[in-house]
This record gives sequence, C-alpha cells and structure tokens, in this order.
Amino acid sequence: MLLDTAALYFRAFHGVPDTVRSPDGKPVNAVRGLLDIIAKLVTEFEPSEVVACWDDDWRPQWRVALIPSYKAHRVAAESASGSVEEVPDLLAPQVPVIRDVLGALGIPIVGASDHEADDVIGTLASTNRMPVDVVTGDRDLFQLVNDARAVRVIYTGRGMSNLEVLTDDALVTKYGVTPAQYADFAVMRGDASDGLPGVAGVGEKTAVSLLSTYGSLDGIIAAATDAGSAMGAPVRAKILAAAEYLAVAPKVVEVVRDLALPEFASTAEDAERLDALSATWGLGASLERARAALAR
Repeated sequence: MLLDTAALYFRAFHGVPDTVRSPDGKPVNAVRGLLDIIAKLVTEFEPSEVVACWDDDWRPQWRVALIPSYKAHRVAAESASGSVEEVPDLLAPQVPVIRDVLGALGIPIVGASDHEADDVIGTLASTNRMPVDVVTGDRDLFQLVNDARAVRVIYTGRGMSNLEVLTDDALVTKYGVTPAQYADFAVMRGDASDGLPGVAGVGEKTAVSLLSTYGSLDGIIAAATDAGSAMGAPVRAKILAAAEYLAVAPKVVEVVRDLALPEFASTAEDAERLDALSATWGLGASLERARAALAR
C-alpha cells in the first residue's frame, strides 16, 4: 500500500477540528487524523506492507520550466532552494511530528530529490513484483491503474467513508478512458488545482470522444495537422491553437516510473518511542488503533 502522504495529512487536517490538541495546547488534528486514516485503510485492505511516499520536492523546477503556471497559485514564497508551499499555519508544525510517528510505527518514508510523491508512487507501482494499492486524492495517479500488474487506486476524493477502488473497468466506467489514456485525457481537460490550463474549449466529453476516435494524444495531434483527416474544423482549430501547451504538458502530467530509489524496508514498531510520542502529543486512541491495525 503506497500512501500519497501529503494528500492524506492535508485531508486529515481539514477533516478533524483544530481543537484537537496536545497536552500543552499544540494542534495535532492532522497527526491524529492521519493515524485514523491509516488504521482504517490497513484494517479494510490488509496490506502486507505500507509505504509513506513523500514530496521531497512538491513543485519540481523541471516541471515548472515546462509549464510556469504549474502549482503557481500554491506558492507562498520563492527561495534559492525552490518554491515554498503555502501550508496552513496550524498544519506546518505537525508535519515533523507525522514523520516521527510514521518512523516509530515502522512505516518507511520514501522520497526522491527533485521529484514529487507521485513520481515515487509511479516508480514503485511500476516496478514492484507484488500487487499494489495506491491511496490518493489526486486523480493524476489514475494513470497507474493496471489490472495486469494488479495495481489499483484507492481514491479518497469523496471522503474516507466513500472510498472508490479503481481498476481498469472502473476507470473506463467512470471516465470513458482506459488507464493508458488517462494522462492524455488529463492533459486536454486541464486541472485548475495544479495550474494546468488544458486545451481551451475541450472539456471532458470532447476529450473522451477524441481519445475514443484517435486512441491517444499523438493520434489526435496527427489528425489535427492532417488537412485530409475527418476531424471537424472547430476541434481542429482548438488542438492546433494549443500546440505549444500540448508539446510540453504530457511530460508534466505523466508520473515518472523509473526513479533510482533508496533501499527501504518496513520495520517493527519502536514501542518505547511510540509511548513517548503518544504522551508528548496526546495521540491516544488514534495511535493505538493504528498500532493495532499494523500489528495484525
């Protein structure tokens, strides 16, 4: 089970009241909420291993160089080392605590320099030799669904009580495209939450229709540039007008699948350290539920 960790702790932060505090009054709603999410996921899906995939670089410069608007609306400041993400004031101090607790639980935290958690997930899902469940609220990771490799996405977008398990057929039913077509579909549709403009005038229905007819973005572009193709003039004009965007957007949207990741392994929980963290931060029943689920 590969966790899109930041997506989950942001969900936890917004889903649990910030009145949930440590004994000395510090907010721990994201910490406790994430522990409850992990307990639910592990209990329901019974993975043999859990990996916390991490954003070592939430907005890689190589993606920004291709599309400058990429995640630009989420930048709080620019520094010599890159963009600083806008994170709620009450969440930022909880992130180091989350790392400490995950480590003490024996859950490996895996990141890669100049890459997002999505790319870590993409690499592990594409190279692992056992079935994989990807847990995320990010639709871009739907491109990883692959029945042949037993890769599913557990989508949290509708809330933890309404999890969607996406397989090849489920994705086709939901969007009308195959997992192999999903990145091309996302490129054309665009995504305001990531600062991706998409192709002006091409919404989801048109994107699905074009992919159904031409198979891929390359096929669509080839038809648009072929005066003799059957593509209608209005759609052809929209594709051609977006030529510069379409030349770079696939590299931004497609997750990296071949990172050289460090060796890692799950470990037994550090009971003494967990007890100390629980006492310091008041993690109570949330930590105990996660410990019990992982122990099973």
